[in-house]
Amino acid sequence: MMKVCMIGLGSIGSRHLKNLFSIAENRGISLTIDAMRSSKNPLPPKIEDLVSTVYYSFDDLPEDYDIALITNPTSMHFETIEHMLPKANHMFIEKPVFDRVNYDYKSLRWKEDGIYYVACPLRYHSVIKYLNDFVEQQQIFAIRSICSSYLPDWRPDDDYRKSYSANSGLGGGVRRDIIHEWDYLLNMFGMPLEVSCQYGKFSHLDINSEDAAVYTAKYADKLVSLHLDYFGRHSRREVELFTSDDVVVGDLIKKEIRFLNTGKIISLPQERDDMQREEIEAFLDMISGNKENCNDINMAVNTLKIAMGGECV
Repeated sequence: MMKVCMIGLGSIGSRHLKNLFSIAENRGISLTIDAMRSSKNPLPPKIEDLVSTVYYSFDDLPEDYDIALITNPTSMHFETIEHMLPKANHMFIEKPVFDRVNYDYKSLRWKEDGIYYVACPLRYHSVIKYLNDFVEQQQIFAIRSICSSYLPDWRPDDDYRKSYSANSGLGGGVRRDIIHEWDYLLNMFGMPLEVSCQYGKFSHLDINSEDAAVYTAKYADKLVSLHLDYFGRHSRREVELFTSDDVVVGDLIKKEIRFLNTGKIISLPQERDDMQREEIEAFLDMISGNKENCNDINMAVNTLKIAMGGECV
């Protein structure tokens, strides 16, 4: 029996919970799932059916959880981790790890044998997995990455102005919210020698978080440029790799690789939920000792430092 505590049951938390339940069932693992909530609003029926007990105070939680899934607002992550360290053996923490970089997280009582994994789902995207192999075989001179979309379209049934993304105090803003791009770039190419960043609120959107950020990063043998925004009316999520023979475009929305010089196109179909399912599978393998933790707290904090201010560590 595996005992799980869910902290945060918004859209991504609910997705992780349903995936965890399904994967555990396939693996023959029995789960007991509790939820820690700040709201007493009723849970959706499909989620309520999976939850044994709902708690509203950390003090009331038992201290024998195998796993804590932390998917509440980023601004609450540090406090939540601090509360859960004595209560859970392992943690799955939604990205980004924190809302700022100056928490004294190293002073916390981390368990030596605990797995503390920070979500990085784009590493499990079919296009990124292909490009990870591709860059091992090619000399790359420059990389150009973009993630551009229209925030009000993210969840059309909700008021975008009330979303986590729109609220800087909750950890919103493109530098933290769209940290996926820096995660896969740093995983693919390592830490740059230097980074510069310009960001701010520029569009008509009624939000108090930054809606655009542009970075340049210098490596010894390559240059990276990255554009993030909340106001693009034509969604784009692409990474371009410049080699001596071609320009290779990884299109994460169309799920394809395009070789612009030769005209070759490779289709890499994948369902929306496949990345998160594969990530939960990997996390379970980490806590069972069958995989290394590929994105621990230190790695995630280093990524956040780059994303927030261009600090190379």
